[in-house]
Amino acid sequence: MAGVEDQVSSLPNSLPITPRTVNTAPMFHHDDQFGSIPITPRTASVAQTPSILSLPITPRTAQTPSIVSLPPSQFHSPSLSRSPLLLTGDHAANKPVKTPRSRGLTPRFITPLGSPLRKALKMTRLDPQDAWLPITESRNGNAFYAAFHTLCSGIGIQALVLPVAFTILGWAWGIIGLTVAFVWQLYTLYLMVQLHENHETGLRYSRYLQLACATFGENLGKLSSAFPLGYLSAGTCCALIIIGGSTAKLLYETLCGATCSNPKPLTVVEWYLVFTCVAVVLAQLPNLNSIAGISLIGALTAVGYCTALWTVSVAEGRLPNVSYEPVRKGSQVNRIFDLLNAFGIIAFAFRGHNLILEIQATMPSSEKHPSRVPMWRGVQFAYLLIAMCLFPLAIGGYWAYGHLIPANGSVLTALFAFHSQDVSRSVLALISIFVIINAVSSFQLYGMPMFDDMESAYTTRCKKACPWWLRSIFRAIFGFVCFFIAVALPFLGSFTGLIGGIALPITFAHPCFMWLKVKKPKKYSLSWWVNWGLGLLGMGLSVILIAAGLYVVIDTGVKISFFNPQ
Repeated sequence: MAGVEDQVSSLPNSLPITPRTVNTAPMFHHDDQFGSIPITPRTASVAQTPSILSLPITPRTAQTPSIVSLPPSQFHSPSLSRSPLLLTGDHAANKPVKTPRSRGLTPRFITPLGSPLRKALKMTRLDPQDAWLPITESRNGNAFYAAFHTLCSGIGIQALVLPVAFTILGWAWGIIGLTVAFVWQLYTLYLMVQLHENHETGLRYSRYLQLACATFGENLGKLSSAFPLGYLSAGTCCALIIIGGSTAKLLYETLCGATCSNPKPLTVVEWYLVFTCVAVVLAQLPNLNSIAGISLIGALTAVGYCTALWTVSVAEGRLPNVSYEPVRKGSQVNRIFDLLNAFGIIAFAFRGHNLILEIQATMPSSEKHPSRVPMWRGVQFAYLLIAMCLFPLAIGGYWAYGHLIPANGSVLTALFAFHSQDVSRSVLALISIFVIINAVSSFQLYGMPMFDDMESAYTTRCKKACPWWLRSIFRAIFGFVCFFIAVALPFLGSFTGLIGGIALPITFAHPCFMWLKVKKPKKYSLSWWVNWGLGLLGMGLSVILIAAGLYVVIDTGVKISFFNPQ
């Protein structure tokens, strides 16, 4: 009996002394491929024996549990999105597992983005409402589309007033100011392209105001950006109606002249109306990608009239008694404000940042192929052509006309004023046609953010896409409201320097602060110093240029002529 007691005392304490039935609870085994796989519960019966010595001592082999199908939501986790992982094991050999189709992960409208997002779910979450809005309705853009849109928005009628700034700044400061503004704008443009996609939150900022609100907060973002962006869109469309209508009248007079058989030619207001009707008809194209061809035509005509203006002006030679001495008039205070107003004119010529994020939003994007790569390629090509147009136009125009350029005019007005009898009528007509076509094309591009805002208000309220007939009404209303403003305030061109100061932070300051807020560069690093310096300098210049623009307008006076365009 002593031997038996020794054997009993050597057994583990966890073994039951009295025989009973043990119900084993379900156990879970972790598997890297399948996640948590439940094992089918079963009951293990221990035989009832009068003595503990009758327990079996041979090991027992457990039956291999059958694999239970996973919930549908687990098939689309990042680690389970590859089909080979779903086809391993005995279960796969007997019956292939069909991955259930997941609904609601990505909207059906994201044709270019859908496939990359299903492969890499970490990238760019999108608001489903974007499927209904004209800027993000189509996402099949590419580097060529980006180049067309950027070139059409980067070269415009505002470039024709650059020689006017040279009359105040002179050769040295004019070229320095133009070069600094070009490099500065190109740098902030690079920042905007990089900030379009936030890899931490997975969001795409498809509009400038969205990025401003996400960076600075809802209230501060709207306060600092809403009005400048509104002017750069709607105000530019009003200016394009004024310029396009006036140039159309000039074209008619150039082709007909004194031999015109029409005894009652159209007035300026009627030419404004003709231009507006053409612009409204073209505005019926649904989205930003659909006007890529129009942007291409606008870009080519912009390059055409810029090149033609400076080549014809230089070919005709300098005017008699031309002077390049900077204009100095009035007191010392007047001279300082005139200089600042000239810098405002240069700043106004470099606008278009309010469209960069919108243009990039038309491209597909994924973690492997982000949209910033083709966007930056398109921007580089576009700005190479912009530099080849702006610098010769400013320098050549100033060389040809000097201080004789009208204070509120441009190279175009100087060409017609001094060389209308010397230059072939066909050349003058061709330049006018280029200006008109570019103005109509630019109207579509600058009006698209306003179309987007109007339709966004409808889709937010009604939770559905804007019908085609209502979209047409919205765009027609916008076009004729711009026409009304152009007729009521035809003197908007006199506020070029003031408007340049107001819009300057959008281009030169805000992108630097956005980079600091989002990217958070290391304190006191080169990037930290550069962006803080440029951002503060841009805000300071904006305040000074606004003050200078107001002073110049008040001091020199503006010919106010409501509802009386000339």
